[in-house]
This record gives sequence, structure tokens and C-alpha cells, in this order.
Amino acid sequence: MPPSPRTRRLGLAAAPVAAAALVLPMLGAAPASAVSVPTDGAVQEYAALGDSFTSGVGIPDEVDAECGRSDRNYPTLVSADLSPGSFTDISCGGATTEHMTEPQGSNPPQFDALGAGTDLVTLQVGGNDMGFADIVTRCAFLGTFNPYGEPCKNSYTYGGTDRLQERIAETAPKIDGVLEGIAERSPDARVLLLGYPVIMPDDGSNCHSTVPIAAGDAPWLRDTQKSLNDMLAERAQAHGAEYVDTYTGSIGHDLCKPQDVRWMEPLNAVDAAPVHPNAAGHEGMAGAVLGTAAPVPAGGA
Repeated sequence: MPPSPRTRRLGLAAAPVAAAALVLPMLGAAPASAVSVPTDGAVQEYAALGDSFTSGVGIPDEVDAECGRSDRNYPTLVSADLSPGSFTDISCGGATTEHMTEPQGSNPPQFDALGAGTDLVTLQVGGNDMGFADIVTRCAFLGTFNPYGEPCKNSYTYGGTDRLQERIAETAPKIDGVLEGIAERSPDARVLLLGYPVIMPDDGSNCHSTVPIAAGDAPWLRDTQKSLNDMLAERAQAHGAEYVDTYTGSIGHDLCKPQDVRWMEPLNAVDAAPVHPNAAGHEGMAGAVLGTAAPVPAGGA
């Protein structure tokens, strides 16, 4: 049976629900400051490209059910602040770098949103290119039965080679291709490449009853997460784009936190899809894009 539209749009969440606890624990930090985007109406054409962390899967109201695109995602919030002449959000859950030039179900190639007049592009992609479905399944399964060891790390680093680091390295040229493609289609655009916000606690701890990650795997996954964002920051710099650090401001708002503090939903999601940013998380990412202080959810700090 082919996957349902909702399963396709979640991408990494296509793994069993128990495994979804690890959907993107590799997506995280890189040293970069918030980008200051002009808010004086100077933006004429804004295009938003990206995956489920951009589209806002599970956050009501969804304006595109297949892609899980919400009218409260960060591109919409950024657009409301900037008031550009035109705004196109073509982000889609489950998107990879391939979907910049290829259709994804009913969603056209994301590069279709670009034109010669596009002067602002936000981009958040790369996580799905690492093939997280098997990582999610493996780490959650192994962590369930060995909660105090580092079984997933051992499975990915046996023989002395860290295979997740290899996947990051293999994704880098794909990011290069996307940035080059944007430059070709929109040569005058300011390009903001977003990293991914914190998912698991930044201190390397875990909440095994919420997310079945082994205690020894949690810090390794955090470090892998930071490596991915480091790579994105490096590729942005290499291509004259600007990296937006969405991780630092989200520390302390991981999925282990209470509902009124977290910006990332746990397995028993309330305000978004499991292991995806909720509305507060999108406000935080919008704040990072706009170079403003991220809002603090009620009851949080």
C-alpha cells in the first residue's frame, strides 16, 4: 500500500511512532548570529523553500494538507512582519534537496517559486537527505531495550567509522547544488539558510519515558546534530548565503520540557506533529530570521 499523504509529508516520521522520537535528533547547532532582515517594506519578492520543519506540519490551520503547510509557520510569520510585495511558501513535509528541482506529489519543484525578481529566499533542507527513517527506527528500537548504554552509537560507529558523519559529508554537495541553483534563478536574492532547532536536550540528557533514546546515545546524537548544522553554516558561507542559527535560541525548549515551555513536540504531540516544532517553535525561528528576540511561550522561560 502506498504511503498516505500525511505519512509522505512527515518524511522522517514515516518510521513507526515509537521510533519518531528520533526523527531529527541530528539537527541542531552551529555558531552563527541571528540575521537582521530589513523590516521597512524593502523586500519585493519573498520565497520560502524547505521541509517539514519549515512547512509547520500539524500546526492548525493547514493550508496544504499534502505538504502539511501551516498558516502559522515561520515563513508566514516572517512575511507578515516584512510585508513583501509577493510571498510564496512552497515548503513541503518530507522534502529533500531533490525536491528543489523535482515535484513532490502535488507540490511542484520548489525552485518554481524563484524568479529573477526574487530578492529574499529562506531555505531549510538537508535533514531528510541523511536518510533518517532507518536511524529513527534503529536508535529508538535499540534504546528501548538498552536504555543505559550507547547501542545506537555502537551500531553506527563499529569498525571506527561514524556513518552518520559520513552522511553529513555526503549531504554537503547537495546543499551546494541547491544554493547554486538559487543563485542561478534569483541572482539578486538574499539567501538565508536556516539550521534546525534543538530537539533533544542540549546538555546531552534524555527523557527515556518520552523518547526512547539510550542515555549513552543522547550526547552522541546531540553532537551529530550540531555537526549537521555546522556543515550547513559552512556551505552557506561558501556560497555567499547567510546562515540563521535557530538552535541557540531554542535551547531549553526541547521536547523533554513541559507543554508550556517546549518548542518541540514529543511523541504524544499536542500542538504539532510528533518531533516537530510547534507554533512557539516557529515563532522562535521567525525571530531568528528577523534578528529579533524569540518570543517566550506562556509559562516558559
